[in-house]
Amino acid sequence: MIRSASLTILSLGVCAIALSGCYDPQAVNPSAGDMTADAVFTGGPIYTGVDAQPTAELIAVDDGRIVFVGSAADGEAYIGETTRTVDLGGAALFPGFTDAHAHILGVGERERSLNLEGTASIEDLKARVAEAAADESASIISGRGWIETHWPEGRFPTAADLDEVEAERPVILVRADGHALVANTAALAAAQITADTPDPEGGAILKDETGQPNGMIIDAAMAPFAALAGQPTQEERQTLYRLGAEVMASQGWTSVHDMSVAYADVDIMEGLAEDGALPIRISVYANPEDYDAVASRAPRMDADGRVIARGVKFYMDGALGSRGAALLEPYEDAPDTSGLFLSEEARAEAMMQRALEDGVQLAIHAIGDAGNRNVLDWMSDSFDAVPASERAVAEPRWRVEHAQILHPDDISRFGEMDVIASMQPSHAIGDLHFAASRIGLHRLEGAYAWRSLIESGAIIAGGSDAPVERGEARIEFYAAAVRRDLNGFADEHWHLEQALDRETALKLFTIWPAYATFREDELGTIEVGKLADFSVFDRDLMTVPDSELADARPVMTVVDGEVVWRAQ
Repeated sequence: MIRSASLTILSLGVCAIALSGCYDPQAVNPSAGDMTADAVFTGGPIYTGVDAQPTAELIAVDDGRIVFVGSAADGEAYIGETTRTVDLGGAALFPGFTDAHAHILGVGERERSLNLEGTASIEDLKARVAEAAADESASIISGRGWIETHWPEGRFPTAADLDEVEAERPVILVRADGHALVANTAALAAAQITADTPDPEGGAILKDETGQPNGMIIDAAMAPFAALAGQPTQEERQTLYRLGAEVMASQGWTSVHDMSVAYADVDIMEGLAEDGALPIRISVYANPEDYDAVASRAPRMDADGRVIARGVKFYMDGALGSRGAALLEPYEDAPDTSGLFLSEEARAEAMMQRALEDGVQLAIHAIGDAGNRNVLDWMSDSFDAVPASERAVAEPRWRVEHAQILHPDDISRFGEMDVIASMQPSHAIGDLHFAASRIGLHRLEGAYAWRSLIESGAIIAGGSDAPVERGEARIEFYAAAVRRDLNGFADEHWHLEQALDRETALKLFTIWPAYATFREDELGTIEVGKLADFSVFDRDLMTVPDSELADARPVMTVVDGEVVWRAQ
């Protein structure tokens, strides 16, 4: 049962993870034969993630796997003439950090398009668009990354704002969360959006006081603008995936759970891996329209396991910032709406039941308390309809992506149902500046409720949601452990008791994401026999004061025992 496995992982007792076996310090020293390793890592604090042996002085790696974990003195036996010694120089080494929710293609696109991260106001937004508009060769100006919640204007941008700096060519600027965009009048016209255009199911076209579209487009209503902007070619997608993977490696990640992927792109990832151009591991969760393709090969594992595809992701609701997250009660600052549902019960449950029969892992986006309740209800119905004896995978390890706002009554259901909460700690330290005004203080009790979920028996797979957030491992670890913004701010209503101790925060990005992809026997801790994936930071994440934790920087990323990225 998943339940018993979950308890094993939560306790991380003498055996660490049942599938990995107990760690016997004597068993790592074979008495005969050539013990020369390909490489050893030493010279700094090493954290294994294993309670029985939480730290070590040296790791030996051979053929991509760990063959020794222990003292430097005992490790000398693994060093021969051909052994490569990697001196950590005082840096701290951890099991490879996994980003359990990101969008690699989007990370690559962020590096190549108008990046609106850090935009400070509508005036700043306009200035950035004006600068991009100076390139007269661009037929469409597109960008992503703005968040209005801290702007002095206190409102969404509009078409009129953008028209002031570019009125001739379409301008399409996607909000950081990917669930809303603002378009200028030219883009609205090109997408054929008028006052008479109805809101699509699961979407909204915001209007001004005269009934005209004001340029803000929410969730499903964004589809015509995606078509207008166009999709990258196959060659461009290959470049973007390579670039996105390189960026993630440089941010401290050895593995990424890649969400909302076109299944055909798995071929691109595998090609990159086979060419030695994919520095990280990728677990793919495809779009629902690709369900049949996923089911026909699940689990698909090629390129020596560097790329795995066994999951499908679909959406229950929208995002909190754009008021698309589905709430049980209306929004505090917009009492005329309770958000948007993006899935219909009968169709969703039909997919869920089929997924249990086909062995497809489901990852379902749910942010609002109503969205999360519906997901849990539909999962429960599906589990009842397809008992374990009739499933392709008896313990399906389904996931709720984000699980940001929960009704307190639903928190314990995750552990009880063996549903993984896939959460992004940086959302909490960004949303703390506006969440109270969006949902009211009374709903913060179940917001970003990491400790409550874990104490009730749930597993949390931690991620970043890049490019929605920056995607830096050190920021996600800091957010989980400190629960304050990067300036150290959090008010008295932000439930700091939900912050995690460092040991638990480490599990969010190591052993629990490994469990979430059925790979806890190979990844997630530093133990003999496991794959040699390590994340190395310039300071000890387990001991530095909270005030210094946010300043940590990755210095080395290791996959299969090879250094795939190193800081200058």
